[in-house]
Amino acid sequence: MAAAADGLGSIAIDTTQLNMSVTDPTAWATAMNNLGMVPVGLAGQQLVTDSICVPGFDPSLSMMTGITPINPMIPGMGLVPPPPPTDVPVVKEIIHCKSCTLFPPNPNLPPPSTRERPPGCKTVFVGGLPENATEEIIQEVFEQCGDITAIRKSKKNFCHIRFAEEFMVDKAIYLSGYRMRLGSSTDKKDSGRLHVDFAQARDDFYEWECKQRMLAREERHRRKMEEDRLRPPSPPAIMHYSEHEAALLAEKLKDDSKFSEAITVLLTWIERGEVNRRSANQFYSMVQSANSHVRRLMNEKAAHEQEMEQAKESFKNALTGILTQSLAAQAYALKEENDSLRWQLDAYRNEVELLKQEKGQLFRTEESLTKDQQLQFLQQTMQGMQQQLLSIQEELNNKKSELEQAKEEQTHTQAMLKVLQEQLKSAKELAEINGHDESQANEINVLTVALVNQDREKNSEKRSPGLKSEKEALLIGIISTFLHVHPFGANIEYLWSYMQQLDSRISANEIEMLLMRLPRMFKQEFTGVGATLEKRWKFCAFEGIKTI
Repeated sequence: MAAAADGLGSIAIDTTQLNMSVTDPTAWATAMNNLGMVPVGLAGQQLVTDSICVPGFDPSLSMMTGITPINPMIPGMGLVPPPPPTDVPVVKEIIHCKSCTLFPPNPNLPPPSTRERPPGCKTVFVGGLPENATEEIIQEVFEQCGDITAIRKSKKNFCHIRFAEEFMVDKAIYLSGYRMRLGSSTDKKDSGRLHVDFAQARDDFYEWECKQRMLAREERHRRKMEEDRLRPPSPPAIMHYSEHEAALLAEKLKDDSKFSEAITVLLTWIERGEVNRRSANQFYSMVQSANSHVRRLMNEKAAHEQEMEQAKESFKNALTGILTQSLAAQAYALKEENDSLRWQLDAYRNEVELLKQEKGQLFRTEESLTKDQQLQFLQQTMQGMQQQLLSIQEELNNKKSELEQAKEEQTHTQAMLKVLQEQLKSAKELAEINGHDESQANEINVLTVALVNQDREKNSEKRSPGLKSEKEALLIGIISTFLHVHPFGANIEYLWSYMQQLDSRISANEIEMLLMRLPRMFKQEFTGVGATLEKRWKFCAFEGIKTI
């Protein structure tokens, strides 16, 4: 292990030696310029997103290469299992090894903090190791996360572990917070709480830079291949002037299929300055032949244009004729259809007039019948109304006679009351003078009230109408029951207070008027003398039945 430690002398780097921030655009520009690469993603955004498992991956490479780089930490690639859902808490379990046991931290505690992940990180820092932990025990614990290339252990209970791939670092970070215990010992030197964090190493950063350079080279090569593929083809090379080539070119100028190629060569020779005294005659003849060919083409073009105009004119005339014929045919067809519709309309009008005439005759007969029936019905209704008026007049006369009789009875009762009141007063005076007791006075009061009630009963029998509504019948039933259970009677206030519990809208005056309308069922009696005089109502319907 000493050789491995010597060979890993450059793994751990002090933070003062390499303190470049991954999100610092200026530092990234300087580093990539030193590496000979074009800086990308320097608009101030974070080059390494939190959603990627390996922060060293450069997401801008997908724009340069057109192919998204494969991230070994992507779930479903077979390297690591898919991560658990974020809303489900991760439950850590006890890990048993041959020489030690790892106990999980308290799930209620917050997760252990880690530093910012360096680009291309394959090395982790492991702190909190037991004092008696050896490199073999450390390798036994962390080789479960992946292949270990080197371990560098310090005397201060920490070490640096470098893995073969970047995704193995995430598995090692998972062990942060576990308590490590060697065997079954309870000694403090045989236990410790692990703290696993990312570590900065020169080798990791160098490999990451090499990888970025390789991807940049591939991108430059791909761009060059794309540009070469999209670049338009170069024109064919123009041969140099010679008498032999000039003779061949003169023949090509006379050929219609090769004229465009030959005229391009001729113009190129003239631009190059191949014309001199020696070759002037040849160039003149070639220009003459080209001019004659152009004139011939212009004449042919003019002829073709004239033919095109004639063809357009003939087509226009033919189209106009076809349109006029079609329009005439359509107009004739529309005219015939219009005539047929007009004839049909006339026929319908005649039929409607005939139907109107027939219906008019029927309506006349029906109207005469309906008028006769209406007259008969009106006569019958008039007779019925006359009979009703006669009956109403008779009823009105009866009511008038009853009203006069009631007035006479009322005056008679009032006179009797006055007489009785005078007799009562005189009787009281005599009783006071003669020294009679109150019982005699009460007998006198009872007799007077009985006389008054008899007069009222006689009058009410003559003019008491029947019940007007279901409500009055219900009230009479309730009052009868109430007074029947009170054999000594009850005053109107007591009766009204009881009825208020059943119907709050009823009044004492309404109850009293209802009792006065039924003298055969209810009677009024006076009890007491002077200030203790009290009116009480009693239920007397059963008394009439007994007398009968």
